[in-house]
Amino acid sequence: MLPSYAEAPRRSGVPREVLRWLQSLDLSFSPKHFRRDFSNGYITAEIFYWYYPEDIQLHSFDNGTSLATKLGNWSQLEKFFSKRKLSISKELIDGTIHCKPGAAEILLQEIYVMLTNKRIKTVQDNEVDFTDQNYQDRLPMVARSTATKAVKSNITLSETLAEPDIIVNQQKVQAVIDLHLLQRKQERLDDPKRFNVRPSVGERAIRLMPPSEHTESESRQSNRSSSSSSSASSRTDIRSKANVNFKEIKVKQGDRSCVSSSATSTTSSSMSNSS
Repeated sequence: MLPSYAEAPRRSGVPREVLRWLQSLDLSFSPKHFRRDFSNGYITAEIFYWYYPEDIQLHSFDNGTSLATKLGNWSQLEKFFSKRKLSISKELIDGTIHCKPGAAEILLQEIYVMLTNKRIKTVQDNEVDFTDQNYQDRLPMVARSTATKAVKSNITLSETLAEPDIIVNQQKVQAVIDLHLLQRKQERLDDPKRFNVRPSVGERAIRLMPPSEHTESESRQSNRSSSSSSSASSRTDIRSKANVNFKEIKVKQGDRSCVSSSATSTTSSSMSNSS
C-alpha cells in the first residue's frame, strides 16, 4: 500500500487527481521527491509500461543516479516517444534530468494529460519557467541572489557535464546574468530611494507632448473654416460696397492751341541756335 498523498499537492504543487492516478498505477516505489525521483527516467518508464507493455522493456532501464544512467534511460524513452509520436519537449526532458525547479512536476502532468486525455488547467494555462525567478520575486531585496548565486542556482553541474560545448554553456551563463541584471534594474525603478537614485536633468524637465494627428487635422479644419469665413466676409463687403453711389468729378480741359504754338516756337529757336 502506497502512502497517502493528502498533503502532497501542498508540498509538490501537483494536482490531487494526478497524484491519485499515480498511486493507482502500483509503481515499484513511491516518489516522494519529484525532482530527484523523476530525474533518471525510471519511474517515467514504469508509467508508460502500464500503457505500452509491448514497447517498454523495464529490464533495459537502470534505477541509478549517475549522469550516464540518466542520459541512457532518457535516450531510450525519447526513441519510444518518437516511435509512438508522443509530444514531449526536449526542454522539459532536459529540465527533468538536471533537476530544474518545477520540471518534474510539469512532466508528470503532461504525461497524465497524454495518457488519460483529461485536461489540467495548470498545464495548459500556466507559462513554463525552469528558473528561480518566481521564487526570487517573492523574496525581499536584501535576501535575493547575487549574480554568482543566480548562476549556481539555475545551471547545475550535470547540465554542464552533459553539454561538452563550452560556447553553449557560456551562452547559458550569460542569459542568467542578463536576467539577473534586468531584475536589478527593475528593483532600482521600483524603489529609487533605497538605491539613492536621483532623477537627471532631462527627467526633471517639463516635456510637452507632440500634437497628435487628430489635433493636427482639427487645426487644419479650423484654419480652413476661418479662411473660408474671412473670404466670405470679404465678398460680402465687396457686394455691400457695390451699391455705393460715387459723385462724378468734372475736370476743365486747357486750350490745346496755345500748347502747340509754344512747342513750335521752342523747336524753331533750338534749330536756329544749332545753325
